[in-house]
Amino acid sequence: MFLPSKAEFPYIFTSHLIWYSQSAVCDSPLVSNLPPSSFRSSSQLSSSHAPGFAKLNRREGAGGWSPLTSDRYQWLQVDLGERTKITAVATQGRYGSSDWLTSYLLMFSDTGHNWKQYRQEDSIGSFPGNSNADSVVQYKLQQPAIARFLRLLPLDWNPSGRIGLRLETYGCPYSESLSPSPRKTSRDVFSLKFKTPKNAGTLLHAEGHRGLSLSLELDRGKLLLLLRQGATPRLTSLGSLLDDQHWHHVVLERRNAHLNLTVDKHTKRVQIPADNIRNLSFGTVQSITSTKSGMSARSFHGCLENVLYNGLNLIERTKQSDQQVTVTGNVTFSCAESLSVAVTFPGPQNFLQLPGAMASHSRGVDVGMQFRTWNDAGLLLTFGLPQQGGVVWMYLSEAKLRKKRNRIFGRVLMSFWFPGSALNDGQWHSVELRSRPGRLTVAVDREEGGAAHASLSFPFTTEGHLFFGGKHDSQGCRSPVSVFQGCMRLLTLDNTDLDLILVQQKQLGNYSNLQFDMCGIMDRCSPSHCEHGGRCSQSWTSFHCNCSGTGHSGATCHSSVYEQSCEAYKHNGNTSGHFYIDVDGSGPIRPQLVYCNMTEENTWMVIQHNNTDLTRVRPSPGLNRHFVHFKYPTEEEQLLAAISQSDHCEQELSYHCRKSRLLNTPEGSPFSWWLGGPGSGGLQTYWGGAHPGSQQCACGLQGDCVDPQHYCNCDADRLEWAEDSGLLIHKDGLPVRSLMLGDVRRPGSEAAYRVGPLRCHGDKNLWNAAFFDKETSYLHFPTFHGELSADISFLFKTTASSGVFLENLGIKDFIRIELSSSTKVLFSFDVGNGPLEVSVESSVSLNDNRWHRVRAERNVKEASLRLDELPAATQEAPADGHFHLQLNSQLFIGGTASRQKGFRGCIRSLQLNGVTLDLEERARITPGVRPGCPGHCSSYGSLCQNQGRCVERANGFHCDCSLSAYTGVFCHTEVSATFKSSTSVSYTFKEPYEIIRNSSALPSSIYSDVTLRGENVSLSFRTNQSPALLLYISSYHREYLALLINKHDKLEVRYKLDGSREAEVLRSRVRGLSNGQLHTVTIRRLTDSVSVQVTHTHIKRHLWFRTVTFCSARPDSDDLDPDLARLAALGFTGCLSVVRFNSISPLKAALLHPDSSPVAITGPLVRSNCGSPASANPYAAENTHHLSDQSGSVGSGQPLVNAIRTDSALIGGVIAVVIFVLLSGLAITARFLYRRKETYRNQEVKGVKQDDSQDFTFNNQTDSQHVSRESQKEYFI
Repeated sequence: MFLPSKAEFPYIFTSHLIWYSQSAVCDSPLVSNLPPSSFRSSSQLSSSHAPGFAKLNRREGAGGWSPLTSDRYQWLQVDLGERTKITAVATQGRYGSSDWLTSYLLMFSDTGHNWKQYRQEDSIGSFPGNSNADSVVQYKLQQPAIARFLRLLPLDWNPSGRIGLRLETYGCPYSESLSPSPRKTSRDVFSLKFKTPKNAGTLLHAEGHRGLSLSLELDRGKLLLLLRQGATPRLTSLGSLLDDQHWHHVVLERRNAHLNLTVDKHTKRVQIPADNIRNLSFGTVQSITSTKSGMSARSFHGCLENVLYNGLNLIERTKQSDQQVTVTGNVTFSCAESLSVAVTFPGPQNFLQLPGAMASHSRGVDVGMQFRTWNDAGLLLTFGLPQQGGVVWMYLSEAKLRKKRNRIFGRVLMSFWFPGSALNDGQWHSVELRSRPGRLTVAVDREEGGAAHASLSFPFTTEGHLFFGGKHDSQGCRSPVSVFQGCMRLLTLDNTDLDLILVQQKQLGNYSNLQFDMCGIMDRCSPSHCEHGGRCSQSWTSFHCNCSGTGHSGATCHSSVYEQSCEAYKHNGNTSGHFYIDVDGSGPIRPQLVYCNMTEENTWMVIQHNNTDLTRVRPSPGLNRHFVHFKYPTEEEQLLAAISQSDHCEQELSYHCRKSRLLNTPEGSPFSWWLGGPGSGGLQTYWGGAHPGSQQCACGLQGDCVDPQHYCNCDADRLEWAEDSGLLIHKDGLPVRSLMLGDVRRPGSEAAYRVGPLRCHGDKNLWNAAFFDKETSYLHFPTFHGELSADISFLFKTTASSGVFLENLGIKDFIRIELSSSTKVLFSFDVGNGPLEVSVESSVSLNDNRWHRVRAERNVKEASLRLDELPAATQEAPADGHFHLQLNSQLFIGGTASRQKGFRGCIRSLQLNGVTLDLEERARITPGVRPGCPGHCSSYGSLCQNQGRCVERANGFHCDCSLSAYTGVFCHTEVSATFKSSTSVSYTFKEPYEIIRNSSALPSSIYSDVTLRGENVSLSFRTNQSPALLLYISSYHREYLALLINKHDKLEVRYKLDGSREAEVLRSRVRGLSNGQLHTVTIRRLTDSVSVQVTHTHIKRHLWFRTVTFCSARPDSDDLDPDLARLAALGFTGCLSVVRFNSISPLKAALLHPDSSPVAITGPLVRSNCGSPASANPYAAENTHHLSDQSGSVGSGQPLVNAIRTDSALIGGVIAVVIFVLLSGLAITARFLYRRKETYRNQEVKGVKQDDSQDFTFNNQTDSQHVSRESQKEYFI
């Protein structure tokens, strides 16, 4: 049915019907019985080689068709007499000859013009041919073709012969008018086929009883589905280039609230409100009530057939003048098509040459054309100006039209841009060039009003040749742009239409590398191969995915740039902060922003909700219950996947009450409950700390409720405040969605609740591993399905030099990853184009028994392979080839089907397209394979810094910082304090018997007792005070070590190891140490040799004492050195950080273990980050980092917030970093002594007794130390 202007079919149905048809066999021969007149060809070698002899297995004539010339411009055409469903094609060479095709193209048409190339997998254009003259090669079409005419174009042939062909096609008749048998069903189904030369128009409009309207509209060659109910329309689109004058099949299928839109073989699903159709219009929008605003009123111009609604053929109803069908406008029941011959410029050597005299006349030049392309640059037209000795170029540049006229020597006489932009959008655009005396006009898309004019001071005529799309360059005149790749049609010269068929027959002009009577444009972005929201752009030969903002990378935005858990970020060396995690990698679940708390042994993922504060219950008026709903920032599938992937999850649930009962235990109906788990959550009647279904609180489980008759403290119903709180740890009931509190309106009732953030730790996927102890051992899994995109990632460690990690086979296709040598990983596969390999070579051995990471990806554009942090190796896929990976065998891990080249070692965290394979579960039941794989410190031990010790765990590792002056997950966080003169800390070494008695309390390094022949002392400081005492160590025999800043603002070290001599003094050459900047001091002594390093300056000196050990004797405060006493009386204001004395970290012990360490603290003591080099305000008492203060990339390996977090700091999603305060123990102790003596109370500190000594060089020898536990000493900070 042809609709030149407007047609509509309002029809009202009261029942839902659908038709079902049986799939009949469709493989009958179609060519063998055709008369010779049904065959045509580009040429024939002789009358005995005519196209009518090209029938399969026939020997008439010369045994088949052969053209006069064997080149790629030849073709054989068959007229099947009517539109036919074609399902297969078979070819054969010319009988008794050496003439056969090795590859060819297939074209189909309804009219004998406007051919459409048949493509396999939307990409492959060529079909495999024959290898001899007699064998038959049949190819079954993946999608049947509906056409009357078939044309075969030879691509390659036997190099020892010429083109020779016999063929057959198989199929069955096609009906343009279906009359199925309706049956009742619960679905609504619309279907139709259409063809049109226009890129806009309304195909279908439907209205329901409840205000729902639905429209199918063509817009710029795409089919738009517009749903409207109320004021807000919803839109989705499918298909592209639908204005190609070929038939396209559209199906709309609605089942309840789901609507499937199918265009040709691609489908989209959308949600719609339930409604019943009461009015249908085809070809335009016609509303029973009124025309809806905002909808297109453009009518459809083209042909429709098989218009079906629930099995009813509406065209047949129209022919029968059904009273329920109204026809408006010029509607005919045949399909009349306008004939326009297009020509395809595939590049790179294409051009179309025409005589210039055809476009030139006495008044000037007139040339017109239409074109469509995806390229943003290309030559459209060029010709010479013989009178001026110049050349005119009209071309696309940056998707705009530009014209330039050069002299032959290259000087630009004229260059200007024309109206129009985005001319590379794949739509048809018109260009008209017209010159008149003194005036030049160029119009681009004249219907849209785009025209430009220029004045001419010279005649603008040509008598030479016009070149379209490229130029046959015989004079060395170079084009400013590349050749045009795209389609042209409706070429006009001097306002006369050009017959391109004459050009094809070489009766007019000349050409090279052109395809006539077809437009071979493809939309490589419809459907888009860009995943996860990547934006697709394209050229004539390829497409590109812009992955910015998607959280994914790669040629098709397939692979996630984020880790899958906080645990994975930790093992990359990151510290606490906000990170994006992608729980399913390349799967469909979007990345989510979470907080990763890495300050504890377990790495916690923290997901906040809208209210984690302790909140007082304020009942709403008139309501006996108080309902609270909690909103999480992550989507449902993200949340549930994160919980499922974790080893453990918990959420605090607490209730503070006064005269407000909770669960009404032991036997009453609960007053309160909560909802938790997937969706809106399931009803839960237990409280935090208890078991599901118990209707108890934590105290009921532990037996310590305030009233033993009840299982919750609040159920005692007392006037005093009580509390029921605990952790919910059963993942099936997490997260908490809602809270219902019932007993809140009685007189005197008061209550408050708190639902903490969701906290999870562990990653089931990251540590899932298997150990293969034999080369013949392997694991097998179901077939891997990665037809279009496949990504594989895993970690391995081995001592073997080769072995196959993974293999999956198909009939011809396969995919394999292997360790091909001790330094090389190889990724190989075949999707039907022949085997391809991608490899990465490492500069270090891979069989070092350390973990190495492999990431392989294969998609329709390329294959890539990454090994550890080495640059990725890539291999581009063929532009015109197979791209579906078709596998059918089992997936083998750690070996192959032939049991050859098996892998010996460990494979961990194996993921295929974001899905983790459970290696451990399969290994438990497989001989030769063991679940799990220990030994992580060999790979991750280097993350433990500052003398931290790596400790193995079943799943991962842990940094033991007990012997380090630092703390944190990697022993990387400095322990520091800012202090004033009113705060002090002293540390006392314990006697040996006390060490033994308390050995189980804390690491012995905190309590070590030492008689020293040497020591290593280090600390960092910053201060504005000079002079100042930084450090003092004393023994029982009046020996001491003092570290201070003297009055000259230099560092000074005083050693007194002999009570009968004066102290030895070492001074540095560095001045300005009281400048508020961070300085680091290291002191090393071995017997009588001392070396000091301050910042970047070193001092070495020998001490001239008879005794060079700290000995046992309790110091007498009255014998304190007067100079040090005067400094101590002033106190110290500044910052000390990472203080270390041999294996002891006294400052860390005082700050982290004040109750269990031998420390005495006077005054307030609060931790600080003043020892951090990046600390901007080292003397601030508190510094809070808010999320809005942070900058940087989220989830790129660096967290938004790097902060030490404690439980108390985790409030409402704000991370507080507390800065500490501390003072040297000696400073305040000495001050107390001098106050007692009432001396030096208000005196200024005088200079030290000795003059500055000369500086010494640094001894970089590594000093050893001998430690024993004999005497008791005091250590002051």
